[in-house]
Amino acid sequence: MIKSLIKVAVVIGGFAFAKTDSLAQNTSYWQQHVDYKMEIDMNVNNYQYDGSQELIYTNNSPDTLTQVFYHLYFNAFQPGSEMDVRSRSIADPDPRVGDRISKLTPEEIGFIKVNRLTQDNTKLNYEVAGTVLEVQLAKPILPGAKTTFKMDFTGQVPVQIRRSGRNNKEGVALSMTQWYPKLAEYDFEGWHADPYIGREFHGVWGDFDVKITIDADFILGGTGYVQNGNDVGHGYQDQGASATPKTKRGKYTWHFIAPNVHDFTWAADPNYRHDTVIAEGGVKLHFLYKNNPEIIENWKNLQPKTAEILSFFNKHIGNYPYKQYSVIQGGDGGMEYAMCTLITGERSFGSLVGVTAHEFAHTWFQFLLATNEAKHEWMDEGFTSYISAKAMNKVMDQNRENPFSGSYSGYYRLVESGYEQPLTTHADRYNRNFAYGVAAYAKGAIFLSQLGYIIGEDNLAKTLKKYYTDFAFKHPTPNDIKRTAEKVSGIQLDWYLSDWAQTTNTVDYAIKEVVADGNQTKVTLERKGLMPMPIDLHLVSNNGETTYYVPLRMMRGEKPNSNPSIERKQLEDWPWTNPTYTLTLDMPLSKVKSLTIDPSTLMADTNRENNVWKK
Repeated sequence: MIKSLIKVAVVIGGFAFAKTDSLAQNTSYWQQHVDYKMEIDMNVNNYQYDGSQELIYTNNSPDTLTQVFYHLYFNAFQPGSEMDVRSRSIADPDPRVGDRISKLTPEEIGFIKVNRLTQDNTKLNYEVAGTVLEVQLAKPILPGAKTTFKMDFTGQVPVQIRRSGRNNKEGVALSMTQWYPKLAEYDFEGWHADPYIGREFHGVWGDFDVKITIDADFILGGTGYVQNGNDVGHGYQDQGASATPKTKRGKYTWHFIAPNVHDFTWAADPNYRHDTVIAEGGVKLHFLYKNNPEIIENWKNLQPKTAEILSFFNKHIGNYPYKQYSVIQGGDGGMEYAMCTLITGERSFGSLVGVTAHEFAHTWFQFLLATNEAKHEWMDEGFTSYISAKAMNKVMDQNRENPFSGSYSGYYRLVESGYEQPLTTHADRYNRNFAYGVAAYAKGAIFLSQLGYIIGEDNLAKTLKKYYTDFAFKHPTPNDIKRTAEKVSGIQLDWYLSDWAQTTNTVDYAIKEVVADGNQTKVTLERKGLMPMPIDLHLVSNNGETTYYVPLRMMRGEKPNSNPSIERKQLEDWPWTNPTYTLTLDMPLSKVKSLTIDPSTLMADTNRENNVWKK
């Protein structure tokens, strides 16, 4: 099939991406576009705000649209909401939520109320269905056409429960995430107007122009670039650590511009400290944290580590394309947003660096690659967990031979529990939060680390870079990472994606028998689990060390020898249908000291006790 090849350069902060429509989702690629202009006026006494929104929506799809949907996330924080009911009915609720939503008073709930909505100045009919606004259009939006929506709305910031809210447990006044009516994503699969149950997000890329009016003594930080000049900066005059807040009577209007992002987040508090560090590529790192003597030292020490983490991700994934990134104390744990993260700050130093590394890594996998997290949450959380573990191993001098060992341990516990569901499960449909968490974070991370075992570590490193280069700003799917790895390595991987992501098949290989055969030794390996894998069998003998490499026939290729210091002998392919495989060692049994299947421990073998034979 001949596909058109249309390239559109997107340049942000000196970093260019070529949008090639033949790359993603196995079809001519397109994506919708949004331009938001918003103004809000915040009342910090009752935590309510009035907002106006002008949204120019460009329909780049081949479809004619007769309806649109908005997310009204704050409506989740009301008794009887879908998030509330799910939290009270699931076997293992998130302790941050539990039954707290059901007990909120009218003054404590969250809401977004749409007061008026027009399309090209024509009033629209709409219906609120929980956290989703269902809108019937006055006129269809034709392919290639633009339309302008204007909305007036009122919001109330809920008591801090999950991600968003006021007055979190560390005393941060406002964690403003998912705070505005946000147009749902429409892509090659159709509309993604998922209710907000408490999982992750999916959004449309566009440009944001946001004005926030709030009491003048509040210090703000978040997505985008402040337009008011250096006398404002991120809250006050940008003089680094020596700066002191400027307190003004009345209110002040902050003006932010955020190009090519798919969300807009901010946080505010009158007692934020504000530090800046210039990192690699001239990126300005902002740190906003409470003026609490007990945490200041950790937050100061965090700053050079964050610069190191940025350099690590630039090197191992691709260059960060924006001019700023903000690490902000707020929220209820750690959560990624465009150009910023909100994290709780009263942590040990190691935990503070760890959560920053993880949330910063999301910038690449959630905000620049941005898979649909409701359907492929493991590609975001898992890939983020993988690369942040590597970063921590380097930046914090952990020197772990397998920095992903925690992910493997969690995965093995999930398998033993009997609660595992395939990675293709919708994020909201897991029977237990435990099963979701391990699947998304641990099994998703193992997808990459185990892929390195299959195709070789060097090929995996090249795969991640090519994946980023080819699919940044394109909402890639699981097939896209698989095809990227195939193109880099020359190895066929459909079997790997199918078994690991679409089933709960497990890997279990064993050394079944080691017997003398004259002056030779016969070794029989057994596939006990249903999921097939290539095998590295490590031999230690009186003559030294040797690796026997047994490719899986379905791979239609072989990985390179990643350790040339150890002799490697490549053997015949192993067809997955055959439960056993026998090889012959050209030495008597008396010289064999030990045999080990996969000494790297990167293959997710659920029973490693049968992987080792010793004399």
